[in-house]
Amino acid sequence: MTHSITVVGLGSGDSDQLTLGVWRRLQSAERLYVRTEHHPVMALLREENLAFTSFDGVYEQHATFPEVYEAIAQQLIDEASTGESVLYAVPGHPMVAERTVQLLRERCLQAGITLEILGGESFLDQAFVRLGFDPIEGFALLDAAELQASQLQPRVHTLIGQVYDAFTASDVKLALMERYPDDFEVVVGHALGVAGEETIVKVPLYELDRTEGFGNLSLIWVPRTEQAAVLNRSFDRLHEIVAILRSPEGCPWDREQTHQSIRKNFIEELYEALEAIDNDDPDGMREEFGDVVLQVMLHSQMEEENGAFSVYDVIESLNEKLIFRHPHVFGDRDANDADEALGNWEQMKAEEKKRNGSDQSRKSQLDGIPADLPALMKAYALQKKAAKVGFDWDELGPVLSKVEEELAELREAVGTGDAEEQAGELGDLLFAVVNASRFIKADPEEALSRTNAKFKKRFSYIEEQLRINGKSFDQTDLTEMDRWWEEAKRQ
Repeated sequence: MTHSITVVGLGSGDSDQLTLGVWRRLQSAERLYVRTEHHPVMALLREENLAFTSFDGVYEQHATFPEVYEAIAQQLIDEASTGESVLYAVPGHPMVAERTVQLLRERCLQAGITLEILGGESFLDQAFVRLGFDPIEGFALLDAAELQASQLQPRVHTLIGQVYDAFTASDVKLALMERYPDDFEVVVGHALGVAGEETIVKVPLYELDRTEGFGNLSLIWVPRTEQAAVLNRSFDRLHEIVAILRSPEGCPWDREQTHQSIRKNFIEELYEALEAIDNDDPDGMREEFGDVVLQVMLHSQMEEENGAFSVYDVIESLNEKLIFRHPHVFGDRDANDADEALGNWEQMKAEEKKRNGSDQSRKSQLDGIPADLPALMKAYALQKKAAKVGFDWDELGPVLSKVEEELAELREAVGTGDAEEQAGELGDLLFAVVNASRFIKADPEEALSRTNAKFKKRFSYIEEQLRINGKSFDQTDLTEMDRWWEEAKRQ
């Protein structure tokens, strides 16, 4: 006995779009199932007294569309397993935006069921005709229920199907607004190709979910565009611009630059970004972060021109590293708090180095610290590495005693008048203070940066008081300035 399921497409509109072959199958079906009765062809089936079973009731039994599709596919397989052939009719074309058919394709062979698929006119055919664009210009078909901003490609036409209701349209709008201006014009199509029911409306993006009429036969068309306001929000456009700047037709200054010539720019941009962060300045951060990214793009472009790697290789390496070092997110490990997460990170980092052999090239436990780190940061990094192999105090008390010891030695060195000895003892004192910072979990660089900012603010108060009192620094003394300093502290 043959166990079989035949899937046919009912077309995207009324019975005029139904193919003759599909119509004959519908007429001769032993058991006819339709995914939904909400389709124009259903009127013809009723007129011809063709009996069918609808799965509309399944939608009411489940909370999500994936659960609905799973239930429909399983029921069809169960029905076909009893022996009689099953005909399953779906809107449009069976292979276009029809998840139940994909599930049948995955499972019928294993269940011993023969699967046959007969095409029908899909909503794409009507979309190309009624909306008037040629897919050869570049075309993407996306599902409204799973739409992500990362899927959007402004330089190709985008059709978004299965926009069942205003709630779905609202989700689509929010995703589109990640890449397109709020007033970008999109097109909403309802029942394309269905006589008397078709509507095509152009609306600005911000009004998308306020449009009436969304239902089973609704879609959204986002026309391809070269608008700068759209393309300038894409990473690909940034890559393109940097490549142009470095090209023979680009900017003479950019063409002449090397890794070494703009090395200092990288450092400057990083510090400007840090300043924006410290000032809690969102506008400044937005600009300065862009300048940091530009440095990455320029250095990567230089290597792309040499054939070594491109910025996409940089991104690939970063993505792989993030996934590998977060097994508690992307793997099978757990992390109940930040400390456990950091432990996973360090363990996977060590495993990563072992795999690529980078740990074997290091002769010392202290290798791997950038030579150009600021001294405070470098001291902090050196001590952390030494502590990992047990070279560390057990508690804070001895560390503070070491600070006092180094301070006493500095006092002695000051008494000798030996500048070299004094500098050495000062360095020892600073190194001991950095050690103390580790035990109280305070980054010394950040702590000193905060103190610098505090000093600048209080000193500015002194300058302001001098201005108010019509004085200059030559007309005041330390006693008066110290009084204003204390006022600044109290404020």
